[in-house]
Amino acid sequence: MLRPWNLNMEVVRGAATPIHIQIAETIIDEIQLGRFLPGSALPGTRELSNQLNINRKTVVQAYDELISKGWLTTESKRGTFVSSRVLMVNHQAKTIKPESIQVSPKKHRMPDAMMTSLDDLQQINTSATSDYLSLSNDDPDARLIPYQIFARSMRHAVTTLTRNNKLYYSDSKGSVFLRQAILNMLNMEGGLSAELENICILRGSQMGLFLAARLLIEADDCIVVEQLSNPIARETFKNCGANLLYVAHDQDGIHLETLEKLCINHPVRAIYVTPHHQIPTGVVMPMDNRKGLLKLAERYNFAIIEDANGCEFNYEKAALRSLMCLDKSGRVIYLGSFSKILAPGFRVGYMVAPKSVIKHSESDITIIDRQGNTLVELAVAELLQSGEIKRHITKSIKVYLARKIHLTHLIQSELSEFCHIIPSSSGLSLWVNLASDIQTDLLLKDAKKQKLKLNCINHYSDRHDAAGLRLGFAHLNLDEITLAVQSLKKALMCQSKIYLRA
Repeated sequence: MLRPWNLNMEVVRGAATPIHIQIAETIIDEIQLGRFLPGSALPGTRELSNQLNINRKTVVQAYDELISKGWLTTESKRGTFVSSRVLMVNHQAKTIKPESIQVSPKKHRMPDAMMTSLDDLQQINTSATSDYLSLSNDDPDARLIPYQIFARSMRHAVTTLTRNNKLYYSDSKGSVFLRQAILNMLNMEGGLSAELENICILRGSQMGLFLAARLLIEADDCIVVEQLSNPIARETFKNCGANLLYVAHDQDGIHLETLEKLCINHPVRAIYVTPHHQIPTGVVMPMDNRKGLLKLAERYNFAIIEDANGCEFNYEKAALRSLMCLDKSGRVIYLGSFSKILAPGFRVGYMVAPKSVIKHSESDITIIDRQGNTLVELAVAELLQSGEIKRHITKSIKVYLARKIHLTHLIQSELSEFCHIIPSSSGLSLWVNLASDIQTDLLLKDAKKQKLKLNCINHYSDRHDAAGLRLGFAHLNLDEITLAVQSLKKALMCQSKIYLRA
């Protein structure tokens, strides 16, 4: 339908200006204001005359006037549209009202540079004609989703909920069917022993992180994060008033001695970790390190926020048990989502935590957005119960492993003089340490010239002594990975040329 809404227009009868001129001037004003863009469909003459309760010939006269002056154009059997030629006319939106709302400066918000980076990535992801490639994100490949099966589940959900008149507000903790299906998955494969009262459904793990921060943090509380960590997690804690402390980490996990010193010298409220695929290095936290962290949490009475990023994708051996599974004293808040399994656009995540945490989270969820998307939740529950999610994960692991091997081979054969890979057995991205003479800020600019999007070490920490890149591979096919590495090599070669000239 080209014109789903009525055109809001008024005419003044008995005015000195004829009605057809009033209509023409109103349409011109709307075009210049930017409300009617080139190609916008206008209502038919009969429809507009009925709406304004005037003679149809008056509207025809107004449209003919606008067409003769190039403002409108007609297409046979389709209707009347704003002409593309008005692109040459000043039709930028004018400020109708001044911006008088004063935004509170008290709350910490995302830095402008980080928001710009996210906006750039969004434009790459949403543009149908973009010839950019991105190695910066570790998203899955949505092209692998069994869309016909998912569409069937959505149809079942719509049919069930509408026929039974169930599309009303429901439990803020989320669909009981989805919560139970997720618990079955976690209890069977993850070794948990959680109950329905231990889980709530979220719009992704980031929402869970925000809820956990709201529940745990009072003004000036101390939260520990790894030196290289999820940038949005850091900003979330700052937004809730936390002071951030940083703990070192390497291939053997976080430095427990450093963490203990922080606990001795500061009132640590919680630590945020990604043990299954460390953001951004991809290191899997060893079992001894996990047990040591839990002992420190019990000794110094702090909570652990466990982000299960990448836990579904293990390429070499069975996944280690989660901190939540190992926890015996109720100190872990476990955050998971289907963003890596399906795609971020589905916005389905979950929190598993002690009952008191879930109860308070339910209250905050009610305040924030009342409840989630019942249709999607019911559809995902069906996919879990039928085994389709498990089959999709199994298939995806094989595809992503091939892409990981391909990217590894290309880095070793094409980029060995510039970087080396940090080994990782899980997740959807690889971390590479760059040679000491590579300037990351310059590399990002050179990569952009090659139409390649990157995230370097600056994105993951304000305090860094080395240079590195996180390279996502899962969302690209083999040919796209090859093109991306070629572009990265050209960007790196630009710095080599600079040094040669020097």
